[in-house]
Amino acid sequence: MKAVNATKSHRIADLMAIIYGVICILPLLFVSIYAADKAKDVTTSFPGQWELLTDNSGVSAMHLILLPKLNKVLMYDATIWRISKIALPPEKMPCRVANAATGELDCWSHSVLFDYDTAKLTALKIMTDTWCSSGGLTVDGDFVGIGGYKDGATTVRYLTSCEECDWREYPRTLAQPRWYSTQVTLPDASFMVFGGRGAYDYEYIPPEGQTNKEAIFFPLLKDTHDRLPNVQPPLVEDSIENNLYPFVHLSPDGNLFIFSNNRSILLNPKTKQIVREYPILPGGSRNYPASAMSALLPLRLKLGKLKKINAEVLICGGAPWDSFYYAEKHKKFLPALQDCGRLQILDPNPVWKIEKMPAPRVMGDMMILPTGDVLMLNGAKTGTSAWNDAEEPYLAPVLYRTKGPKGSRFRELAPSNIPRMYHSVAGVLPDGKILVAGSNTHDGYEYNAKYPTELRVEKFSPPYLDPSVAGLRQQILVEASDEVLSYGQQFSIKVKSNERILNKEELTVTMYAPPFTTHGISMSQRLLILVIVEVVSDVFPGVHNIVAGAPMQGELAPPGYYLLSVVYNGVPSVSMWVQIK
Repeated sequence: MKAVNATKSHRIADLMAIIYGVICILPLLFVSIYAADKAKDVTTSFPGQWELLTDNSGVSAMHLILLPKLNKVLMYDATIWRISKIALPPEKMPCRVANAATGELDCWSHSVLFDYDTAKLTALKIMTDTWCSSGGLTVDGDFVGIGGYKDGATTVRYLTSCEECDWREYPRTLAQPRWYSTQVTLPDASFMVFGGRGAYDYEYIPPEGQTNKEAIFFPLLKDTHDRLPNVQPPLVEDSIENNLYPFVHLSPDGNLFIFSNNRSILLNPKTKQIVREYPILPGGSRNYPASAMSALLPLRLKLGKLKKINAEVLICGGAPWDSFYYAEKHKKFLPALQDCGRLQILDPNPVWKIEKMPAPRVMGDMMILPTGDVLMLNGAKTGTSAWNDAEEPYLAPVLYRTKGPKGSRFRELAPSNIPRMYHSVAGVLPDGKILVAGSNTHDGYEYNAKYPTELRVEKFSPPYLDPSVAGLRQQILVEASDEVLSYGQQFSIKVKSNERILNKEELTVTMYAPPFTTHGISMSQRLLILVIVEVVSDVFPGVHNIVAGAPMQGELAPPGYYLLSVVYNGVPSVSMWVQIK
């Protein structure tokens, strides 16, 4: 009898333990289901939203970059047209002499600072022609621009980030003219520039006020210059190119991945030696005027492990190699390319992995979002870059989930009603919205045309800004967080949250280098996914402390300013500026 009672007691105890365990785990299950539902909402429901910020950007935004210290963007076009929609104010006089022989004056501003919150414009005065130039940010967040047209082709320009500052220009600094060239930031925050029309070489940008005597010949650029076959002798009008604005990405090993037309190599910028050559990317041409999009996909850092960081390049769209010829000579617009290629550039045996976009795209912009996904927008479905050489504007952005399963990574989002054709730009803002501006397919400012010179500026809210998941958005307490980082050191981010406990598994901290965008290329754009060391919840009521590891060296993150985001369940915070040096 005692044995039977003892058995019953054990069974009751076991049953009570099971019930207690279920009661304890139910809240955790509810939290997990709630988080999963919210994450699912971010990626499957909201198609994004467009808003018009202003009707007048002052200049047609051919070039754009975000300036960290001012919370403004720098936008500029070219002096060759001698007109814009914003006149030089009295304090910027005298006017620029546009033609020394005739004395013609140019009293228009061709570059502006644009406040992306208020749409306020500040006119700047530029003297040399910036048409189809390049740019990047210094370690202190100031701007360095390179090249352009005619008197601007060998010029290096500087713009310090202050409200009263204006351009400092140094003509004849470069050894070669740099028109349609690519600038890249190196691990020590210095710059190199590659290519340009008729320039099959590269050079290092000297310190301010100094000049270069010669450039370094780079056979890849010459070998990838397309021309019409069987034309003797070769004529300028038979040049198709497809090697301008080459894609240049800094690899985590300190080398440079350089892609031109359909070929790519890895270059050691210190020894000037080619480290390796990669397979040809089939399907067509990818660089100007074929104008595909490219990005170095997010670098996921690992604590103390430099050699195991995966580096992958994505290239999407472009055009058949002779598309420019047909568009320019016959106004026949061939369909753009619809494929994407992904290549692991540090893999011992790299192979291009091909995917298909929802539709063809040429002249698009590729922006890395704070979540680590990629947004493709702007451009057209047929033709190429150059004046009036494209048709069928592609109005809808496409979200590309970099970690999604192959075959289901693309998602077409809500379309704009403004065509963004040749000379369009885009930039990721601290609040997670995308600033979109520009579009000018004409040799000058023309408003009564099928695709007029575009001065309207829009913002696009990606799916993670769905109002229904706003409660998941963490608020970075900037004044309580570390804003200056040191390589390889841990740092602290304080966030205010609606969550009682932040689940480390649903948390990501990213650092984003804002690019210089022009002609469908985003120079020096990169995003790093940092190591989260620990998360301490409720350090104060509703406040959590995130301890993260800074990048270990400049090869991963060149010195300078980055937008730091805290992403929770796929929803990014408003970013804060951090500087690493």
